[in-house]
Amino acid sequence: MIFRFESPWILTLLLLLPMLAAWPYLTRRWAKPAALRYADVKLAAKNVASWRVLGQPLLALVRVAVIGLIIVGLARPQTGQAREIIRGEGVDIALALDISGSMASLDFEPQNRLQAAKDVIADFVQERPYDQIGLVVFANNAFSQSPPTVDHNVLLRLLERVQLATDLGVEDGTAIGMGLANAGNMLKDSQAKSKVVILLTDGVNNAGQMDPVTAAEAAQSLGIKVYTIGMGRPGQVPVPVQDVFGRQQVVMQESALDEATLQQIAETTGGRYYRATDTTDLKQIYDEINSLEQSTIERESFTRYRELAPWLLLPALLLLITELVLRKTVFRKLP
Repeated sequence: MIFRFESPWILTLLLLLPMLAAWPYLTRRWAKPAALRYADVKLAAKNVASWRVLGQPLLALVRVAVIGLIIVGLARPQTGQAREIIRGEGVDIALALDISGSMASLDFEPQNRLQAAKDVIADFVQERPYDQIGLVVFANNAFSQSPPTVDHNVLLRLLERVQLATDLGVEDGTAIGMGLANAGNMLKDSQAKSKVVILLTDGVNNAGQMDPVTAAEAAQSLGIKVYTIGMGRPGQVPVPVQDVFGRQQVVMQESALDEATLQQIAETTGGRYYRATDTTDLKQIYDEINSLEQSTIERESFTRYRELAPWLLLPALLLLITELVLRKTVFRKLP
């Protein structure tokens, strides 16, 4: 809801209202009142003023109120409803996110890899309000976390619930091929001109029934472009593990990433491969993908206004008529 005055400069006339309200009292003080000579005014002093006399100042206030309503009405107060028409189409996107146990590695301080990825992906989703975006998670197998949707509030809630495979109690592993196949299947019926999968992993394909390159070829046949992101620092990285007594400790483990396969997936589908070694890298990668995959959206905003002046001028007219009638009848003054 929008409120405005079409001619707000007219409201400056309201500054004259205090002068108009005080004018009768000023003229009464300056003018010489009519008087009669009495031998003794004691009898007149005992008379109590009638309600007609006491009500006389109200007529002046009513007249000031009428003038105030007219001034505000002439300023043309309006209320409006803003509307936005969206034309064109967005990009249909499937996000494939690795939730294998290695995503618990702590080389993306102060968070582990999975939490860092979730935070950056959430920012990416919020930057694309007109796109249908779905979410696939994969470890030893792949699961659809959210179908493609423009209800990004629901998508973000489902993204926040994503946990490591070890925390969910599912079998660990890295089924890159299954994750890509599931994401491609999510977009196969899409009518959008641009269909994109963004696959993020930190490991090597070691599970699932689908080879990653075969899944990439299937995606390419469906007109799906795949951006692959390899996550993790090379070499030894800190990983939290539990010992035989259930106590958690951090040990150094080798970070394994099949960059060659990720590169081949991207090239097969016309996408790009990226390597992220920290959170800053990851944000820059998603920002670049965001700039590469632009939605063809046209927004047209307009506001329809409704005039409120009649709701002020009609009461002003009724008050004016009432004031004139009272001045000529009940509060009539003798010459």
